[in-house]
Amino acid sequence: MAENRISASLAPADKEAIMQAIATIREKLPFLIDLTPEDRRTMLKMGDKSRAFVSKALEVATQNPEFLPRSFDLEEMRRDLGIFEDLYPVLLSLTQLQELVDDTCIAAASEAYAAALAIYSYAKASGDVTGLDAVIDEMVVSQLMSVTAKEFICSSQSISCCTQKST
Repeated sequence: MAENRISASLAPADKEAIMQAIATIREKLPFLIDLTPEDRRTMLKMGDKSRAFVSKALEVATQNPEFLPRSFDLEEMRRDLGIFEDLYPVLLSLTQLQELVDDTCIAAASEAYAAALAIYSYAKASGDVTGLDAVIDEMVVSQLMSVTAKEFICSSQSISCCTQKST
């Protein structure tokens, strides 16, 4: 069998504590919004260079508000930049955590799937499958269905292993 990269379990109490911590994070961030794919595609993106530009623009506008139209809401800009600056380290931490959870989930699923394929192969090769014929046939059918579903899912979009629905 392939290298065993993950050998762990998650106690029900720990899983519940993690889910509660996630719920607490959501409660502490009631202002989070859900953008549509179109919104994401069309919105301006702020990177490191544009971050410096935005900060400088805010500084210039704060020191020289007389050239701004009355309709320009400098305080709203300040709040927008402030929430961005507050959320950015949270985003970095959550992104890193999500990547670790995804990688662990992918490795665990891969190892479980490889073990199932080995069991199937051993059962077929043993020749002594009296009483197991129906179960082996069922494994073949479920394997064919999962491969077809996996090919469909992967061709239509990339989905994290932990969010895919089992077939």
